[in-house]
Amino acid sequence: MALSFLTGGRVAGCYFSIGNPKGTAALCIAEGYATAATIFETTNYPVAAAFNCGNLEAVARALRAKFSDSTLILCADDDAAIEGNPGLTKARAAALAVGGKLAIPDFGDGRPPGASDFNDMATICGAEAVKHAIDGASEVNQEGDSQRPDWPEPLPLVTKVEPEPYPSDALPAPVRAAVIEVEAFVKAPLPLIATSALSALSLACQAHIDVRRDEILVGPAGLFLLSIAESGERKTQADKMFLHAVVDYQDQQRDAAKADQQAHRAAMIAWEAKRAGLLEALKQAARKGNENSELEASLGVLEGEKPKPKRVPKLLRENATPEGLAKKLQNEWPSAGVISNEAGIVFGAHGMGKDSVMRNLGLLNKLWDGGRYQSDRGDEARDRFVRGARLTMGLMVQEATLRAFLDQLKGLARGCGFLSRFLVAWPESTMGTRFYTEPQGSPALSAFNRRIAAILNQSVAIDDDGALSPPVLALSQEAKDAWVKFHDLIEGELASGGELYDVRDVASKAADNAARLAALFQLFEYSTVGAVGLEAFEGASRIVAWHLNEARRFFGELALPTDLATRLGWIRG
Repeated sequence: MALSFLTGGRVAGCYFSIGNPKGTAALCIAEGYATAATIFETTNYPVAAAFNCGNLEAVARALRAKFSDSTLILCADDDAAIEGNPGLTKARAAALAVGGKLAIPDFGDGRPPGASDFNDMATICGAEAVKHAIDGASEVNQEGDSQRPDWPEPLPLVTKVEPEPYPSDALPAPVRAAVIEVEAFVKAPLPLIATSALSALSLACQAHIDVRRDEILVGPAGLFLLSIAESGERKTQADKMFLHAVVDYQDQQRDAAKADQQAHRAAMIAWEAKRAGLLEALKQAARKGNENSELEASLGVLEGEKPKPKRVPKLLRENATPEGLAKKLQNEWPSAGVISNEAGIVFGAHGMGKDSVMRNLGLLNKLWDGGRYQSDRGDEARDRFVRGARLTMGLMVQEATLRAFLDQLKGLARGCGFLSRFLVAWPESTMGTRFYTEPQGSPALSAFNRRIAAILNQSVAIDDDGALSPPVLALSQEAKDAWVKFHDLIEGELASGGELYDVRDVASKAADNAARLAALFQLFEYSTVGAVGLEAFEGASRIVAWHLNEARRFFGELALPTDLATRLGWIRG
């Protein structure tokens, strides 16, 4: 499998930096990214990669202007095999220009051919040797005139990842037709419309299937989707079109349950009267000192006969806080979707305050995983036990709201794995191009909603306690082979220096998300009979790969400070 789905990224004329320079006494400067990453891992010093030796002095001067009290360590490449040893010569000149120190890799006796930098040294001599060499950096003798003409300050590097066209041809044909039809009328960004369709698909299907990747890796098929877009991008209209069948299903279920709900209320009135009578009899017996074991036994029997309300499916929970959502999933219906075109309701909710955010993010993580969750907070524990529940999230959030959320949590949203579970989309706006056209009918959208309705009306495997136990769709052998290749391709890019290193938290969930989406495609087109086919998985993997590229754009650009263009470009560690 080629790396074509991970294309994009320009670094010419820029430098890249790793780590946080605040509060550290030393800043390192190296030529290449791999060398810079090795130095950071072995020393924990922030490192700037200049990308070529001719750029070392310019980077050193820029850093000296910003960090006048810090020690700058020029980490040279020892290009002994090249005439003039440009790596060492340029690094020494840069150190002289800014009063910095010089560190030179030491390979000892028997230096292998081609070994020249600290990355090579780490491979040959070990990480501890690299740390020792950097910590042993020496002052450079001031020989001759060290004043050199000022170079223009280099542009700071945010690894610029270009947006890729959304792979709409990877969607199942009926889904693709509906998406294109809605796009023609709504004229919102295509990725935004597609994520609306996938949210509806996930919400309708998640209670009906789980997906098996192997004998151990079995889990939900529900998706978390996040679109970053400004207000006015018409996400509301797109959601409304794709959720039409879901809304109709909820209304039908509510209307059908009215008679049962009336019967339940009557049964509860009778039960509460019996309970009140037994409690009064127990009080009287206690006052008179009479034997009351028979009354206590009767009360115990009555408690077991408390009428249970019929569970009525309510799937859409737009305004639910995580705490409220847990109760709804436990007590009402175990499958839900938080689908909101104003996700500030979620990211700015009271439940996301600093005192409760980690607990609530942990709950949402558990729901994505399909695991059990129980609060340990006293009286809440009984009301916050969730088992066998499934959750879809389809959120749209404005950039400013998301920035505020990230700043408030200071990295916790990624650190706890919450944002890593999302398929991220950051589409370019279509505002200014959405001139009106007369609707031409919507046969494809109608077909999409009929299929969603058919899935929703299938029976759900739910036990007496309200926990789901959906049938499991396995990957066919061909799909499994493709999944393994997809998994291993991504895994190989998570190491330091790999293309996905900076989004390794998100990338580590990509294979899981691809299997989930493939199972949703399989159910939508073919029902739960058989296994997930190769075609379904290949389409799903392409879409997940597109979202992974969007995550690289998001975490490489959106999550950085807004004034980064005028700063050095240090990426927060």
